[in-house]
Amino acid sequence: MNPLENALPAPHTRASLYAALDSYLDALRRRDPSAVRWAPRVYNTENNVALMVGDGLWGTIVDFGTYDLRFADPARGQVGWFGTVKEPLEESAITIRLGVDAEGRIEEVETLVVRQSDSGIKFENPRFEDKPIMNEIVPPERRVPRERMISLADGYFDTLQLNDGTLFTKFHPDCNRVENGVQTTNNPEFAKFIPVAGLGCEAQFRLGNYRYDDRLRARRYPLVDEERGLVLAAAFIDHSGRLGEYRLTDGRVVNSPLRRPHTFYLFELFKIQDGMIWQIEANFITVPYHMPSPWDAWQRR
Repeated sequence: MNPLENALPAPHTRASLYAALDSYLDALRRRDPSAVRWAPRVYNTENNVALMVGDGLWGTIVDFGTYDLRFADPARGQVGWFGTVKEPLEESAITIRLGVDAEGRIEEVETLVVRQSDSGIKFENPRFEDKPIMNEIVPPERRVPRERMISLADGYFDTLQLNDGTLFTKFHPDCNRVENGVQTTNNPEFAKFIPVAGLGCEAQFRLGNYRYDDRLRARRYPLVDEERGLVLAAAFIDHSGRLGEYRLTDGRVVNSPLRRPHTFYLFELFKIQDGMIWQIEANFITVPYHMPSPWDAWQRR
């Protein structure tokens, strides 16, 4: 081992990772994969399926929308982006995660596109708006260590899995969540269709509303933006469909909305400061029940 290794500058900066992201997005917009600076070995997936570079969205993209939420992990060479993408028939929410090697070449591409035309569970009238809190730099005294940030995000999934009112994470009282472009907390308009959407993050979970979420599996935390207090997670939510009626913690009896075997594949971004979750942004799609992650094999390489 080089005794001076710890004194060497990190191969990545936020600026260099954002430059790699911008270069990739520009090439994708122009449908020109040859314009990307690729690593010798590349792993590329779209909607949880491994694809050859140049397939999938590369052949159908028209343009991107204006929404631009980006974040980076210089320590791990990871950069992520939430935005929207326009194809001939619709504009869709999109999340992209890139892995960049020490030479600045892209070696990982993980893309999730929420096409409403493919969605069995639609989120109507999405609004993709900037959320200042997601871009704010967390003052050093309000940050928590990387491992604790991941633990809080993982605790969110523990809370969601077989949700019975027990909390395994901490929420700020003003926490909100946006899913596929729709705010699903503290939203009186959405509550007209899904009553629990009128509550905040913690209140929803204390109610035990999500009892039908059987498994939060294949959890990954590939990117932690310590400066901005952001953790990007990828996972699956499995629903066995067996649960019918169940009782909330306030005594009401409700029916599960999912009565068939079903799985969501998701990207979820958590804003963390003061040891609490303040904001959540998620994109997810339906995939075949118990579908495995193609990233498991890549991570074991």
